[in-house]
Amino acid sequence: MHPEIHLALHRTRAAELRAAADAHRLAADAPAAGPRRAGDLRTRLGWTLVEVGLRLATGPAAPKAVVA
Repeated sequence: MHPEIHLALHRTRAAELRAAADAHRLAADAPAAGPRRAGDLRTRLGWTLVEVGLRLATGPAAPKAVVA
């Protein structure tokens, strides 16, 4: 490949990567669309699934003795 073509392709790709990085940075800095960010909901859902999984793994609790 001719060196000038290689350099032109490199510059084009570098410009595309910079534009994608800028778009990602702008999207990350944008205010949330609602009262909570999507990451908060995802985190809460993830921990809820972990809690449910742990409850299923440990099995049912033993019944307590009734004191009369």
